[in-house]
Amino acid sequence: MQTTAKKFHASKAYSWLKTLLGYLLIFIIIYSVVNWWRQPVMPANPQLELTDYQWQSVDIAALSQKSPVLVYFWGSWCGVCKHTSPTINTLANEGNYPVVTIAVQSGDNGELSQYMQHKGFSFTTINDEDGAIFANWQGQVTPSYVILKDGEMKQGLTGIQPLWSLKLRLWLSGVL
Repeated sequence: MQTTAKKFHASKAYSWLKTLLGYLLIFIIIYSVVNWWRQPVMPANPQLELTDYQWQSVDIAALSQKSPVLVYFWGSWCGVCKHTSPTINTLANEGNYPVVTIAVQSGDNGELSQYMQHKGFSFTTINDEDGAIFANWQGQVTPSYVILKDGEMKQGLTGIQPLWSLKLRLWLSGVL
């Protein structure tokens, strides 16, 4: 009798695990499709020589010749960005890969500077005051990320991204 009960419980556990893996696979497929659909699209003639909110010149194309560059589109008003921006700050401070951020419709340079200081962010930031840069990249949601290598877009993604995922994507963009 016990072996029958054990077989029943093992069969039930297997069925449960199979169902769970099926749902996980469906989630991954849907998440990937939505992420692909919402990702920024590199313009035909992108403006990659920009000036940050502190009036420093930033040449993203030149930076991407040495190693992959993470371009992070965010906003001070974006609820999700409040969780992702500290991760970006950590990545930028580690210094293994260049990070250039674009603050979308986050006020004038003074307001952006105050926000950056208040949050303790030290990453390089371009102020996209009117959202024109983000619109040129066909950005749909913040946060959005683009990885550039040799002046070309290698990857685009959106949403919450853990530090390990960003590091892995940057490393892969550098070796592939």
